[in-house]
Amino acid sequence: MSSTADRRYHITTFGCQMNKADSERMAGILEGMGFQFTEDPEAADLVLYNTCTIRDNAEQKVYSYIGRQARRKQQNPNLTLVVAGCVAQQEGEALLRRVPELDLVMGPQHANRLSDLLEQVFNGSQVVATEPVHIFEDITKPRRDSKVTAWVNVIYGCNERCTYCVVPSVRGVEQSREPQAIRAEIEELGRQGYTEITLLGQNIDAYGRDIKTTFTDLLYQIHDVPGLERIRFATSHPRYFTERLIRACAELPKVCEHFHIPFQSGDNEILKAMARGYTHEKYRRIIDTLRRYMPDASVTADAIVGFPGETEEQFQNTLKLVDDIAFDQLNTAAYSPRPNTPAALWPDQLSEEIKSDRLQRLNHLVGQKAAERNLRYLGRTEEVLVEDQNPKNPAQVMGRTRSNRLTFFDGNIHDLKGKLVQVAITEARAFSLTGTALVEEVVGNPR
Repeated sequence: MSSTADRRYHITTFGCQMNKADSERMAGILEGMGFQFTEDPEAADLVLYNTCTIRDNAEQKVYSYIGRQARRKQQNPNLTLVVAGCVAQQEGEALLRRVPELDLVMGPQHANRLSDLLEQVFNGSQVVATEPVHIFEDITKPRRDSKVTAWVNVIYGCNERCTYCVVPSVRGVEQSREPQAIRAEIEELGRQGYTEITLLGQNIDAYGRDIKTTFTDLLYQIHDVPGLERIRFATSHPRYFTERLIRACAELPKVCEHFHIPFQSGDNEILKAMARGYTHEKYRRIIDTLRRYMPDASVTADAIVGFPGETEEQFQNTLKLVDDIAFDQLNTAAYSPRPNTPAALWPDQLSEEIKSDRLQRLNHLVGQKAAERNLRYLGRTEEVLVEDQNPKNPAQVMGRTRSNRLTFFDGNIHDLKGKLVQVAITEARAFSLTGTALVEEVVGNPR
């Protein structure tokens, strides 16, 4: 293999938290190979795009980025171009036909094999790695973007078969990591001074089905890791969000009171067509149970409008669910047909105008409800983990409450980064808070 000394790499990440965690692992591999990170893709000797195919516009954006680098490679044949992630898995060899300048096309299951695959590239091969593989245990040291909060993958893949979703075909079947390996990674994070971790999985509550344990058991097993103050997790599926899990979250003081539980539609016929495996009544019961154990818990979710065949009445059922539950935040999207999914082939696709109109109406209601819900923080004191400086106001720092509310307050980032600060909330907007630090209440080690 040719020397990588003094060679620079750049990674652009599209899409979900899983992709961000995969990018951190691949960055760790590249640095282990001797590459240096650069913010500027134009200055990099190796450019890696970690791609997302969950919606068509995300995919098109990827192609415009790749096109720019492909033109650059025509002038500089020594540039190494890598496409990783879900578009790579979905398109495979077709991507090479479309962009022959690419050196390596690799699906998400191959992230830990980046070094071996690049070895083949540097020996003169053009490589496509999209075959299903067992994901090797995380032995790489990720290059983590934050010094305060860290992602920890606990389960890869997804066994659900939602009719609109491309994830199972690009991320493969569920593979749970062994609890002892997860705990060892978290212990190392504790030693490095990380205060908060987020456990990740496409369908995290399904963790352990393949290795005879449960996600609830895992929470009990990792809760006492020294140095760790906060535990978050995402993404949940209503089918697996049990009362036992809710009770564990209420009992374990480090588990934050923020839960992301997508519902996708408030109409039972649409939920059935989506193959989600629950009704809106079941979803409401889950939220009722959650609020019974933790009345102040923050609940966020995902919703899709304009699914094939959705009537105005069915869309109204989604609005009613959002109005009744009053989410703290909602990720909304208009339905986008994805390759190799059943719903993409159905004849009753809705027009872009109808989808856009429904999305606008839903977003208006979401903003209203979130603003109302956020008012409960006014006058309260909230624990905020300081992550960074406010990019719009250098005199302020920003961080998140346990309920995942972005919060700004005056302070010096050099003194406060990585600390837990008690903040008196003085202003509440729809999606963020402002307050004043109670200085004597600061705990933790600055990073």
